[in-house]
Amino acid sequence: MSLPLEGKVAVVTGGASGVGLGIAQEFVDQGARVVITDLQQKPLDEAVAKVGPNCSGIVADVTKLADMEAAYQEILARHGRLDAVVANAGIGAHAPLGAITEEQFDRTFNVNAKGVLFTVQPAIPLLPPGGTIVIIGSTASIQPPAGMGLYGGAKAAVRAFIRSWIQDIKGSGIRMNVLSPGAVDTESLRRALAMAQGADAVSAAVQKMGEGNPTGRIADPREMGKAAAFLSSDASSFITGVELFADGGMAQV
Repeated sequence: MSLPLEGKVAVVTGGASGVGLGIAQEFVDQGARVVITDLQQKPLDEAVAKVGPNCSGIVADVTKLADMEAAYQEILARHGRLDAVVANAGIGAHAPLGAITEEQFDRTFNVNAKGVLFTVQPAIPLLPPGGTIVIIGSTASIQPPAGMGLYGGAKAAVRAFIRSWIQDIKGSGIRMNVLSPGAVDTESLRRALAMAQGADAVSAAVQKMGEGNPTGRIADPREMGKAAAFLSSDASSFITGVELFADGGMAQV
């Protein structure tokens, strides 16, 4: 029996850690050859070593169109095709109204909105009919916590992008969807909790974060990988333009 993503070539931006790494690992396990992009060579090399021989890395900045165009040409040189794009690269921003700086605004929207555009737009001519694009959103697109208006606004912009873009590419056979996680148990989350509350308090803090969720826990990065793999496989062949909340029900209550 063939694997769901067997024969496919996929790119995952921001794939050296966290959710992106979990997606890359799951895609490889489901049969894909994966290229991850990130900003620095060393973390990329470490991530590629974790994922295994069907993974490679390219240093690229999603906010720079020339970087992404060059990355796609390198992917074609390595593999001869491109079947799936996961626009995962993103950053968080925490600042309440009244304290938001111009630099925070520019950086948040450059990575989370412009970076998605520059990941998707140059990929469209390279994807075949049946090709897929998954953009990693967030529950903050509809439920931004206090102090996260910039992040929520950028993720809401991505949701609006998709509604228009599926009309722009009508007839191409390419599908686009948004995958919106809630809280995910990543190394970066645990580092942030350790800095805020101390290393000894991290496990309890993660548990508390999940208590208000209908599932009673937060997600594992590989669970985001499974959801992204579904949206990138033939199992979702008539699904396009949706925002799938992979959040344990958090955005529904």
